[in-house]
Order: sequence, then structure tokens, then C-alpha cells
Amino acid sequence: MLLAIDCGNTNTVFSIWNGAQFIATWRIATDHKRTADEYFVWLSSLMMLTKTEAAITGAIISSTVPRVVFNLRVLCDRYFNCRPLVVGRADCALPVSPRVDAGTIVGPDRLVNTVGGFDRHGGNLIVVDFGTATTFDVVDTDGAYVGGVIAPGVNLSLEALHMAAAALPHIDVAKPLRAIGTNTVACMQSGVYWGYIGLIEGIVRAVRIERAAPMKVIATGGLASLFAQGTDLFDAIEDDLTMHGLVLINTYNKDTA
Repeated sequence: MLLAIDCGNTNTVFSIWNGAQFIATWRIATDHKRTADEYFVWLSSLMMLTKTEAAITGAIISSTVPRVVFNLRVLCDRYFNCRPLVVGRADCALPVSPRVDAGTIVGPDRLVNTVGGFDRHGGNLIVVDFGTATTFDVVDTDGAYVGGVIAPGVNLSLEALHMAAAALPHIDVAKPLRAIGTNTVACMQSGVYWGYIGLIEGIVRAVRIERAAPMKVIATGGLASLFAQGTDLFDAIEDDLTMHGLVLINTYNKDTA
């Protein structure tokens, strides 16, 4: 069994891969102060409840929050007796190295999404990830990450709007019934929703012009399905893209060891 861990700025996802499919997935708020022991108490309880206590024989971690990696590595070493691969570290190889400016550190989540997206959809690909930030990852014909775009995430923008304007309430993101709002909440929802649709379509259009090639666009992340309702831009929605990429990277490293 492989324990795949995807640690983002907001949430950390744990999935168990049995060699053919994911048999369990759990989510917890990301907290750099959480210890390895706390992780294990929480995780082992869920494994018992879902009858997935089978032995973990390997682990792989992708983390955009460097401070949590130490305790996640201790978790794997102490309780599962395995040394985890950490995407972005020198000892974790990628099928194709990224082609970016010298000295640039590419986020592990973007590398993993590139691997997963290329496996399922081939090259000339744009991966749009709706996370704490909204990222656009450009995948070349051979599967290399060759750059992209980082924009503020939807919920981050909503929070900033609420904090900066005292008269504006905190709202949830939703697709509005109409573009023209007739109350404050409806106006804000329309601005955020259709504003992000415009942002997504505009960035993809600019990337396609720059690449001078037809490019597939796939979306992942918690809000992907919501924004897919407002545009026909996406060729596919991939809920498990990051976890799929982690499995592929783990397999690649085992095969080339």
C-alpha cells in the first residue's frame, strides 16, 4: 500500500493506493504545528473505521508548506517504517525535468499536476488548479513543465475584498442567477464568479497565442466543477489529478532505482 500525501496551504489530503485504485481519501486542515504523533492518532483512527489498516509499504509527499514536511516524514518513518519520497527534493526524480529559468524552484504541486495531466491527456496542455492560489501550468509536448501563471485564489480574493471594504460582507463563492446583482451579496458573487471566468478564459487565450498551438485545458481543485458551469473552456475536470501524479512519480522512482 502507498500512502500519498498532498499538503496544500489550506488542507492536507491523505490517500491510500492499493496498486490498482485509491481505497480511501481523507482531508485535514494544514497546520505546521501538528506533530507526527497527532497525525498518526487521527489517521490510524480513520483507517480502523474504514477497515483500511493494511500495512503501508511506501509513502510520497507533495507539500507547498515546507514547515510541515518534517513532521510528515517523521510520521512515515516512525509509524509506517518507510522513508517517504518528497517531490522537489534531489532524491525524488521526475519523468521529465522542468524547463524554467535557472535557479527557479517550481512548486511541488505544479510538478505533480504536470505529471498526472500529461499521463492522462498528453502534451500541449494547460492545467488550471483552483487552490489557495489559482495556478495555470503549461505542459510541453514531451511532458515537461515549461512555466505558467499564478493568480490569487477565489476564496483569497473574497477574503481580501471583505477585509478591505468594511461595508462588504463575507460571502461564499457561488454561480449567480444573473450577471446583474440587485443586492450587495449578488453583486459580489457576480463580480467574483464572472470575474474569474474572464480571468481564466483570458489567461488561457494568451497562453494559446504565445504557444501558437491548440492546447487542451483541464481543471482540478475544489472549485473546478463550479467554474466549469460558466464556461466551455475545459476539456476535462480531474478531481484526483494530484494524487494520480503522486502515484506515477512514486512508480517512476521505484522503476529507476
